[in-house]
Amino acid sequence: MTAPLKHSDPIIVDVALGERAYDIVIGRGVLASLGQRIAALRPGVRTAIVTDHTVAAHWLKPAEAILAEAGIPTSAIVVEEGEVSKTYAGLQKVSEALIAAKIERNDLVIALGGGVVGDLAGFAAAILRRGVDFVQVPTSLLAQVDSSVGGKTGINSPQGKNLLGAFHQPVLVIADTAVLDTLSPRQFRAGYAEVAKYGLLGDASFFSWLEANHADIVKGGAAREHAVATSCRAKAAVVARDERETGDRALLNLGHTFGHALEAITGFSDRLFHGEGVAVGMVLAAQFSAELGMLPPDDVTRIERHLAAVGLPTHLQDIAGFAQEGIGDADRLLALMAQDKKVKRGKLTFILMEAIGRAVIANDVDPSRVRDFLHAKLRGRG
Repeated sequence: MTAPLKHSDPIIVDVALGERAYDIVIGRGVLASLGQRIAALRPGVRTAIVTDHTVAAHWLKPAEAILAEAGIPTSAIVVEEGEVSKTYAGLQKVSEALIAAKIERNDLVIALGGGVVGDLAGFAAAILRRGVDFVQVPTSLLAQVDSSVGGKTGINSPQGKNLLGAFHQPVLVIADTAVLDTLSPRQFRAGYAEVAKYGLLGDASFFSWLEANHADIVKGGAAREHAVATSCRAKAAVVARDERETGDRALLNLGHTFGHALEAITGFSDRLFHGEGVAVGMVLAAQFSAELGMLPPDDVTRIERHLAAVGLPTHLQDIAGFAQEGIGDADRLLALMAQDKKVKRGKLTFILMEAIGRAVIANDVDPSRVRDFLHAKLRGRG
């Protein structure tokens, strides 16, 4: 697998969902086509942009100008950055603002931001007037390759991550890879965990390509567009087969059962970004798979080495404030995993690995085995 040698025309990835199919438009500078594409999709539409303060400082005015040039009226709703907005209160704020802006069923909500904004705005659109369409304009790597695609929207409960939400597909996704230049190195690395995930769960050749090309992805070369497009194609294929996660869409949660518990135990704070939790979670999933005799130890080492080379945390002890009470409690972590969305009749489901590029769904995992595994990992880095 090789990347294009230069930046090319926009890459279009189709999410094949019949009458609800939509395009993911990927490339440097494609944000400029937002107004034109919306006008073609919904003539005479009105829009409301949901964004956060940090993204607004960079991209709100350009987005408003692009829409205005296409003759599309818009209003803006700005929320606080981070998981603090992905709450009941955040949902109320956005929903009431959309109602005040007189957004109707034939209008569009535009989610301009990372995963939090996309999930929050998408959920508000799903419940507003029993369903208003929305457009995803993801501004983080994580959102471009994962959360903006597939229609999962929602908010967190104090009891767990993403426990309230709805499947609500966007009608368009605009993934401008140049927008990622404004991310902090830490934010970009966090998103990279989701890119690596696609190689680990179903595409060994892509993972090998990432090992050779991750530096160019970070720098913003053509490898970045290739990585985003490959990730989106992988997710679009899974979503087309299993939109509502009744089957193999669960594979996309590789690393997330551990990762979501770690996010919850750190208070959904900037001590641990979502992608960082996924990175640690993928290593834990690989190590647990090896302990069960499913995954060769050499593959575990290779996974750890690559994620560490990108600058991601790979062990529990890498999490900020690890020594604080709570993170080191295996029983508490296990209790949080019991709230995972994949739990069925109280039985734990994990996404484990048989090889790099081959993940499997493991149902009814013995909680005592998981507890013993976590105890061992909390005592050391091995």
